[in-house]
Amino acid sequence: MVTHPGKGLHGQAVEELGRRIIRGDYPPGSVVDPVKFETELGVSKTVVREAMRVLASKGLLESKQKRGTTIRPRADWNLLDSDLLRWQGSSAPTDGFLEDLAEVRAIVEPAGARLAAARRTPSDLDAMRQALEAMAAAGTDADAMVEADLAFHRALLDAAHNELLSRMEVVIEAGLRVRDRIVHGARHFSDSIPVHRELLDAVEAGDPDAAVAAVASLLAQASDDLAAVRAGEDHDDAATDTLPKETP
Repeated sequence: MVTHPGKGLHGQAVEELGRRIIRGDYPPGSVVDPVKFETELGVSKTVVREAMRVLASKGLLESKQKRGTTIRPRADWNLLDSDLLRWQGSSAPTDGFLEDLAEVRAIVEPAGARLAAARRTPSDLDAMRQALEAMAAAGTDADAMVEADLAFHRALLDAAHNELLSRMEVVIEAGLRVRDRIVHGARHFSDSIPVHRELLDAVEAGDPDAAVAAVASLLAQASDDLAAVRAGEDHDDAATDTLPKETP
């Protein structure tokens, strides 16, 4: 079994089976064999049974008499579950998944910024400042930059003081983490600190319109950076395809 750091045996099984289902190794409607999982993962019957119970709670599996355990249709999956979002973006996210995340961010974050500008408290502003300082201190450390960026956007949503809106952080985090992993991993991206600072200044000033405008600029920059990296990947692939073949 592929190991997933920081997780026990049960968590490892959930992680591995969940990733396989999301990846399409077992298409919807197919019957899964718990005994096969035990052998492939090298774990006990109890571990597999508990892992499958967790995956069933996320809408991935269902068990019926005479049919056994099957993969449920994608329409039944709990796509807003934090694990499912992470699994979809953990390996090679599809263009459709990235576009869906970008569209959700474009709906949620401007509204969150508008409310934050009206409702922010001193502690909210402190959290955003600390995250911005962490972004500046990250330098070329991609992992540190990603975590600081996530902290900033979580603080922004929290500053809206709407419990349901704050729960949307699981989607925002998934979108940011995938986007940041691709862009910062390529080490070719625009400096996003100035536009984050503009957003913080607008929220601190209590200017909803300026906050929304800053979010629009931030999202546009994020989209441009991602498109540039992916275009570069496509160019690299095309260049590789046109390389002369070695002759024996």
